[in-house]
Order: sequence, then C-alpha cells, then structure tokens
Amino acid sequence: MDSRYLEDLKMGDTFICPGVTITESDIISFGMAFDPQPFHVNALSASNSIYGGLIASGFHVVSLSFRLFMQLGVFHDSSMGSPGIDEVRWTMPVRPGDTLHSEVIVESVALSRSKPDRGVAKLKFMVMNQRSEEVASYYLNLMLKSRSVLG
Repeated sequence: MDSRYLEDLKMGDTFICPGVTITESDIISFGMAFDPQPFHVNALSASNSIYGGLIASGFHVVSLSFRLFMQLGVFHDSSMGSPGIDEVRWTMPVRPGDTLHSEVIVESVALSRSKPDRGVAKLKFMVMNQRSEEVASYYLNLMLKSRSVLG
C-alpha cells in the first residue's frame, strides 16, 4: 500500500488489518515481560480467577493491533509518532487461540497551525476477534507529515 500523508486522508477512511492468532505462549511471554498478573502468566492461577482461564493483557492487545496496522505501510513515510492514545477500552477477554484483527477509521484530520509541515489524524481502532466481537477499542492521535514537506 502506498504511504499516505495528512492531506491524503478524509474522515471515514477505513483500513482493515490482517488477522493474527494469539497463542498461550504469546500471552504468557508478554505478561511476564510487561503485565505479570496471575491471569496473564499462569494457566492454573488463571483458571481460578474471575476469567476462568488465561487471558491476554489489554496492553498486549493494543500493542498487537497497532503493530498490525503499522505493518500495512499506510504511514511508513509520513508517521512522526503520536502525542497520545485516548479512551482505551478492553471490552472482552482475549484467550489463547483467538484471532484478532483491527478495523481503523479516520475520525478527524487537523493540520497544525504552528507547524504547517505536519498535523494529527485521530484514528479509531476497533480490535475484533474471529467471531467479529469487539475485544478492545481506542483512539490513536497520529502525527503525520504534510505533503508540503515533499517540496
């Protein structure tokens, strides 16, 4: 996919990311490194939790969905990072064997008033499982280069 710049986007543009299946090993490895709560790192402890089994960290789900989106290459040449993420919601547990994909919708596009070489696109991420159930959602504010930087 060709790289897009700020001016190439319009409200409602939608990107569908490919899916990836999350394994028990993935869940435990991420949990051990970044979110060592018992229901993310130990199947026996998890089976006695309110979740009744091992579940992925919400941070894992958000990170994975962002990686899948960036791998599309849509903003490969134009991304300048992000000033933040808003309204992160984890709406359903993600379990080993679930296949996740993201649907990303452009909510707004704003050129910077003080720095015309860039602006911010507000992107709504909806992370879905193999049953088309939403498991997480968030808004990513992505700073993008303007085409004016191309000369």
